[in-house]
Amino acid sequence: MSASPKPGIGRIAWRDLTVADAERVRDFYTAVVGWKPEPVDMGGYADYNMTAPDTGEPMAGVCHARGVNTGIPAQWLLYFTVADLAASLEHCVALGGEVVREPQGSGPGRICIIRDPAGAVCALSEA
Repeated sequence: MSASPKPGIGRIAWRDLTVADAERVRDFYTAVVGWKPEPVDMGGYADYNMTAPDTGEPMAGVCHARGVNTGIPAQWLLYFTVADLAASLEHCVALGGEVVREPQGSGPGRICIIRDPAGAVCALSEA
């Protein structure tokens, strides 16, 4: 995820794609969309921030399905900013959703992955 400031509550904070072959997918989006990849050291391998070619602004991540990303479905994952991650998870479960990945991290920036009642997956990021 980018080190850029997070947007306000309820907004999309980040988006990434976790796949088995991040280099192949990185090259695909470089050619198809025009993004420029910037490697992010993951301790033994690199994931990628895909940046806008004109500004260098991070637009999305392309990540390997290993390490902390093991088991994340291969799909574009949106990260929504919430005020209180614990409260949002309680509401998620109470309203028929499911916690796919328990919260990770500590303090601001904690994230988790949920599935809504229709089966769509997204991430929540605490402000």
